[in-house]
Amino acid sequence: MLHHQPHDGALPRIIVSKIEELRLSKLATAAKLTGRAASAAKVLLAEMDRALLVEDAEVPADVVRMYSDVEFELDGRRRHGRLVYPHEADISRGLISILTPIGAALIGLAPGQTIAVDGADGRRREIRVLSVAWHAGTDGTATDL
Repeated sequence: MLHHQPHDGALPRIIVSKIEELRLSKLATAAKLTGRAASAAKVLLAEMDRALLVEDAEVPADVVRMYSDVEFELDGRRRHGRLVYPHEADISRGLISILTPIGAALIGLAPGQTIAVDGADGRRREIRVLSVAWHAGTDGTATDL
């Protein structure tokens, strides 16, 4: 089972748009019911339950959301990726599924925030967000950067 926890035991505050919360909750519920990525789905649902929900236009530009390009440290090593839906994921291209331990941990975080993740292998991993970039197209979807 995945578990997120920062150094002091308190979970960091996360911000998620109401629209993304609805989409991600539906995705996670379906994944949990089908048994596909069930443990990550359970964590994602817990993250959505604790998120501060705001209107889409009120999500700060530096908060990780779907299609954000994120620079982060994983166990002290600098990484870069884009948070995507499972069908778009391709780790070799840096496309990180929201239904993975790292993807579920990143959603809603801002630069400087740290969270610990217990991965499927049982190892505790620490993630710290360094920077976030998200660019909306005219239809509200992310554009290729």
